[in-house]
Amino acid sequence: MASASTGTANHFLEKYGDRTITCTPYALSKLGVEKNKCFFKIEEYSILCIPFQFGFKRSLFLATISPQELIFFQKYVNTIVGLSISFAPLNRAPAKFLLRCTLISLGQMKGRENVGLFVADFKTNPEELTILLGGFLETQDRLQARYEEYGRMLVKMTSPVAKQLGYNLESVITEPGKEMRKIQILSLTSKSIEHMEAEGTPVRLPGTPVAYEIMLKRTRLLLTGTVASANVLPQGLVRTVSNLTYSPELVEIIDDYWYTVGNPVKIAR
Repeated sequence: MASASTGTANHFLEKYGDRTITCTPYALSKLGVEKNKCFFKIEEYSILCIPFQFGFKRSLFLATISPQELIFFQKYVNTIVGLSISFAPLNRAPAKFLLRCTLISLGQMKGRENVGLFVADFKTNPEELTILLGGFLETQDRLQARYEEYGRMLVKMTSPVAKQLGYNLESVITEPGKEMRKIQILSLTSKSIEHMEAEGTPVRLPGTPVAYEIMLKRTRLLLTGTVASANVLPQGLVRTVSNLTYSPELVEIIDDYWYTVGNPVKIAR
């Protein structure tokens, strides 16, 4: 009789077997990858690396390696190498995996002279690793669905709400070629942000690319988007609404907020 873990691993392989995880800082943090405990073992050599793209069968890794070393290690392409990788995800026991891989290719990362890109196929994929990767992808699918839902739920940034979110009322906006400016957030959804700036602030044109940095107690939230509208209020303050690109970190924060307080305010469409 198959174990529960085997059943879960098979489920994830069937559902996500062809999916890959782009290893952004967010993804690496959520997976709990210990960056100083990931390395290729090629004969007597150990090469410290970091995941660049994770898959259930094939993964890509980055490593600091000189052009001369890159040429030297080319002879190991299409041979069996070892990969040691450790994870320490939140709310789960740490895990370390020693994997046998086929080194499919090794090349220089475009635009990075001393960075090598290792492509490796796993000879085996432990159940625990499959469950770890599959669980991450399942969570991301849920957040993507919530992104659409929470795009219609307005979070008005009152003092109690800011306290609930762990927001210390410090945030800034930047745009290409312009200086950073402080803002006051009026409201948020997973897809938009409304904020005010001081009198005399230039009014941004719709379509202007912008970036936000929002200081929270637990993290520094970085968002990007484009200006949807901007106008000067009667008292001279500048009000701007921007459309935000998808941010799983923001969706998680909003998800936690609505789970805690309930009674979401839906935006009329």
